[in-house]
Amino acid sequence: MLIKVLGFIFFIHMEDPKIQPQVAQTTAMKVLETHQGLCEQEELLEKGEESPSKSSVSSPRKASSIKAKTEAMMRLASQRGVSRVGEQERELGRHEKFQAILKGPNINLHELRELSWSGIPTSVRPITWKILAGYLPPNKDRWDTIYRKKREEYWSYVQQYYDSRLEEIHADTYRQIHIDIPRMAPLIPLFQQDLVQDTFERILFIWAIRHPASGYVQGINDLVTPIFVVFLQEFLLPNDDIDNYDVRKLYHDALQQIEADSYWCLSHLLDGIQDNYTFAQPGIQNKVFQLKELIQRIDVSLHEHLCQHEIDYLQFSFRWMNNLLMREIPLRCTIRLWDTYLAEKDGFATFHLYVCAAFLIHWNADLLRERDFQGLMLLLQNLPTQAWTDKDIGMLLAEAFRLKYMFADAPNHLSGAR
Repeated sequence: MLIKVLGFIFFIHMEDPKIQPQVAQTTAMKVLETHQGLCEQEELLEKGEESPSKSSVSSPRKASSIKAKTEAMMRLASQRGVSRVGEQERELGRHEKFQAILKGPNINLHELRELSWSGIPTSVRPITWKILAGYLPPNKDRWDTIYRKKREEYWSYVQQYYDSRLEEIHADTYRQIHIDIPRMAPLIPLFQQDLVQDTFERILFIWAIRHPASGYVQGINDLVTPIFVVFLQEFLLPNDDIDNYDVRKLYHDALQQIEADSYWCLSHLLDGIQDNYTFAQPGIQNKVFQLKELIQRIDVSLHEHLCQHEIDYLQFSFRWMNNLLMREIPLRCTIRLWDTYLAEKDGFATFHLYVCAAFLIHWNADLLRERDFQGLMLLLQNLPTQAWTDKDIGMLLAEAFRLKYMFADAPNHLSGAR
């Protein structure tokens, strides 16, 4: 099937919608050129400047940037068995590229987002997440002041509100948080430590008190874990096993900093998807409906198979939207996924929909083999991703990016969205 997207012609095998390495390689340059151009236009519009001509977009510097990003996408799509030495060399090379952006007094957000889209090295992920989340500004001279102000502000909230958790008006909220936290990542010892669970309780309770329109909703607790882990890594040695790390080894001030920074970055994240957690969760309801419409357009056979066996999209994808796929993929993969979400405009609110669509059609063949409701639901709720790596996430993101630019701006796309 031939599809014209943003001026390019793509040949799509609708009976096998999974992205293939050769498709990713040939498509990557096209979609990334478009992505580059759109990002540059948005940046200029924000500055109040006119969009450049086509010739200026194709300047050697920008072409080099596109080429570098394309090569990264091609590696994600095609390299499957790479030596550990090669991975370390690439990690070091990417670390140096990030450091080149981060070392200046004023950070170029456009360049940082572009580089982060394909993954952020562990060594610079904490500071990069804080910048991309909007917690820290591009002007590094302001960082010390903001750190001091925001950390003091968070702990003043704890002092002001946390003791009220046992009052009748807040008892239900605190009780639900207290029940949910031990259930998070039960197989990871880090999250079973009292100090860590107390940290999560404070973060979630303070957020709920300060956001009464939604309050605490089950699922928000999961969203703290990637942020906490990334910010904890800033204080660990390279060989420390984070899954089993004893946080009692940390200085008290370090743990307090991690907690406050996690609270503010969680707040920034949730600001963009708060309608997911208000009464009746309309944001999630709408996204599930959009996912159904999208699959109906890109994979008719799968959609009809699900409908034939009376599978309601809400039954499996509500959790995908509520927990941002955290229950479906390993934590390490969630962290890699969030690198891109933070780099992509409206990543958590909009791009996540296309990731969910790519995730569903990834399992097309497995789902079509199931012949009844029970088998389908069992598979959909227990998809075999335990062995997934960053490469699998890279493939998923490449397909999601392709879907977004195939359908996001189509005239009739998601016409039923409310």
